[in-house]
Amino acid sequence: MKSRDMTDEMRPEYVLDYSKGVRGKYFWRLIKEEDRSVVVLDPDVAKAYPNSDAVNKALRGLMKGEKISNRPKRSRKA
Repeated sequence: MKSRDMTDEMRPEYVLDYSKGVRGKYFWRLIKEEDRSVVVLDPDVAKAYPNSDAVNKALRGLMKGEKISNRPKRSRKA
């Protein structure tokens, strides 16, 4: 069994060179490619609107002045 002193050093293949890294590289690509905006939702809002389709539907309804409800629509029985 190896002693703890010998395992404290990181292996050479795991030493990373961050000097050539670009901060936000993929973030900017996302915005430029599809003309999208990235918005961070608060946890309570994210729980009510779990995906981008739900958020977009709610926001479009607000733009039209509609009343928004998270509840599924109930079908009326005749």
